[in-house]
Amino acid sequence: MSGARAYMLIVTSVGKEYNVMKELKNISGITSADVVYGEFDIVVKIEGSLAVIAEINAKIRKIPDVLRTVTLIAH
Repeated sequence: MSGARAYMLIVTSVGKEYNVMKELKNISGITSADVVYGEFDIVVKIEGSLAVIAEINAKIRKIPDVLRTVTLIAH
C-alpha cells in the first residue's frame, strides 16, 4: 500500500510538548503536527507507505519526553 495516511496521538512529559514539537519538525514525512488539550498532547499526521509510517513511528517514539503513542492508520 503506497500513499497511506496515519495519525499519531502523543503523550509527553508535563510541559514538554513544545520541546517535542521542535523535534517533530525535523522528521520528513510528517505533514502536520498540533499541540492539543485533553488526554493527548500532540496530534501528528503522517503520509507515506506503511513502511515509511513505521519508520517515522519509531523515530517519534525515540524522542526524549515522548511517554506514550497511539497510531491510527486511515483507510
